[in-house]
Amino acid sequence: MPFALEANALTVPVVENVQLASRTYRVRFECPQIAETVVPGQFLMLRLTGSGDPLLGRAFAMYDTVDDSEGRPTYVDVVYLVIGKMTSRLSQYQPGQMLDVWGPLGNGFTIPECDHLLMVAGGIGQTPMLALGKEHLGIRGYGSPPRTVSAPDKVTLLYGVRSLDLVAGETDFRSAGIDLRIASDDGSIGHHGFVTELLEQALAESAGQRVQVACCGPEVMMERVAEICQAAETPCLVSLETPMACGIGICFSCVAKVRQEDGTWDYRRTCVEGPVFDGCSIEW
Repeated sequence: MPFALEANALTVPVVENVQLASRTYRVRFECPQIAETVVPGQFLMLRLTGSGDPLLGRAFAMYDTVDDSEGRPTYVDVVYLVIGKMTSRLSQYQPGQMLDVWGPLGNGFTIPECDHLLMVAGGIGQTPMLALGKEHLGIRGYGSPPRTVSAPDKVTLLYGVRSLDLVAGETDFRSAGIDLRIASDDGSIGHHGFVTELLEQALAESAGQRVQVACCGPEVMMERVAEICQAAETPCLVSLETPMACGIGICFSCVAKVRQEDGTWDYRRTCVEGPVFDGCSIEW
């Protein structure tokens, strides 16, 4: 979705900013221009209005959109982890304070017809998955006009975290009807081990079905997911979390190595050609 043609650059008011888990928050801001057009997998660039520190905006996946009292998409939710100066300051924001936002940016998930949509997330990588799951369960539409998507028989989220205190959005996923399975590094919740182990189990359970995997999280996890899917001959889409500076394809700071049809690789800008790519095409 080219910035010059489709994206909005706006200053918008915060309406909610609530903590979901340890160092994890959900900010909601009023922005019908984006709420009406954004699709799962696209991202937004956020910047603290009136502040030059940090100077550059930060990229965040769209978590969900929310309607106003008349049923019109009006509000946008972003879930973020506090890891630096910008997110530390954002976590202190109160309703009424302003954010600079531009988007929607990048390409969202385009899921082909399947029997089982299997979403895999690690760390903060669950953030694009709620809307994707709700869209395919027929709970909510996204885009203008709303996209027409196939309805799989089942939608599952495999969610890997370090520990129980970092699980964010569990109620949101379960209330949407998404089959949620959690893995934790320390065994404090769910499966004690890697989320990729849950993936291998889920693929074995779904033998004979048309499975589509969608993945987002740490690069080492996504690389392993792509390896597992390739071995299982299962299509896999990954949403890269490459650090971005401009978000609109000008600075070339977010490039990823992507294999071409002739077997060679070339650089692709995550912010423009991505962030969603075929996982088996990435030169990890």
